Amino acid sequence: MKEWPGSIEIEPLKGLKETRLTIPGSKSITNRALILAALAHGEVTLRGALWSEDTRVMVEAMQKMRLELSVTQDPEESSNRIFRVQGLGDRRPMGGSFSHPMEIYIANSGTSSRFLMAFLCAAAGGWYRLDGTERMRERPQKELFLALRQLGYTVIAEREGFLPAVIGSERPVTGGRCTISQQESSQFASALMLCADRGDWQVEISGKEAGYLRMTRELLSVFPRNGGCFDVEPDASSGSYFYGANVWASGYPDNKPVSVLHWPSSGWQPDEAFPRFMPLPPTVSRERDLGDSIMTAIVLATQAESPVTFTDLGRLRVQECERVQALRTELGRCGARVEEEGDTLKVYPSRLHGAEIETYNDHRMAFCFSLLGLGVPGIVIKNPKCVEKSFPSFFEKFEQLRAR
Repeated sequence: MKEWPGSIEIEPLKGLKETRLTIPGSKSITNRALILAALAHGEVTLRGALWSEDTRVMVEAMQKMRLELSVTQDPEESSNRIFRVQGLGDRRPMGGSFSHPMEIYIANSGTSSRFLMAFLCAAAGGWYRLDGTERMRERPQKELFLALRQLGYTVIAEREGFLPAVIGSERPVTGGRCTISQQESSQFASALMLCADRGDWQVEISGKEAGYLRMTRELLSVFPRNGGCFDVEPDASSGSYFYGANVWASGYPDNKPVSVLHWPSSGWQPDEAFPRFMPLPPTVSRERDLGDSIMTAIVLATQAESPVTFTDLGRLRVQECERVQALRTELGRCGARVEEEGDTLKVYPSRLHGAEIETYNDHRMAFCFSLLGLGVPGIVIKNPKCVEKSFPSFFEKFEQLRAR
């Protein structure tokens, strides 16, 4: 187990060398693929799968249910693994009883909590109690709870709409119908879509289709559900922290010495578009333009030539932390001018200074402000351990950007 310091000061760049980097596999694709592999009829090998806190809790939950799942090092990227999963087929996973449900701990992983709830119901293994960190207990689950109840399953929450909760059924339930809104989170709809075949569910989805829901549809169309191999593509949002380093290059935007190998091009990830948004346009939407990498763009907007307005940020408020407020607060701590109105942030070009950055135990806050520290002296990242959630080798990889 790695020992982490309480904080890390980011040393500004003295020069940005020409660098070609690999990045870890997509967390979103890895956890979706794990669910489909567990439900497969045959053995599935997942290559290039991310190994981080969020994927590890998914793997550990499946192993606790006695699924046959092995993990070996991926030779091409230190943060990736190769998973070999013997699918359940028509079998049921191990579970508990109503009086003694199996305990499943999912830390602060939104995908793990939502995908596993649907999986455990569809696979009909018994009764389970899901719980996580204090922040996970604050993240909304109500829409998914309601949908699972419509399908005929029991969901008993200590506080309605939130974890911890006991889920299951007295007997296998199939052939149900439900309606799910993706307004709060597309993960609710994705969870049901991934498991619909096993549960023989009919799922009606309301609201405008989000980018991550398109990812789920595309994955379902190509995944080897009778056994085989599947390659998890690199994570575009992780790539944004390195591609964004080009902002500090002499001659930017024409000069871009940092590039990311195997940049995703499938169209599955909303953040594939990140390079097209550098330099930043006057307006960027979380719904139409970028996914998680919009946080990278918000921080880099302090270096833009004119103000940039970021819209449709509502979902950022219910993720690992209240990200809209966190971004405004920490950028302000560095001297940036940031205006918040509703679910919109307007970021002005600013002369910044060093500061101790609260990460709120949010991996993406650590990533984004580390990137800022490449050009702003005195940026100190508190609780750097939080990067283990999605990119454990981030700081080691970050050092590769420096010209020696």
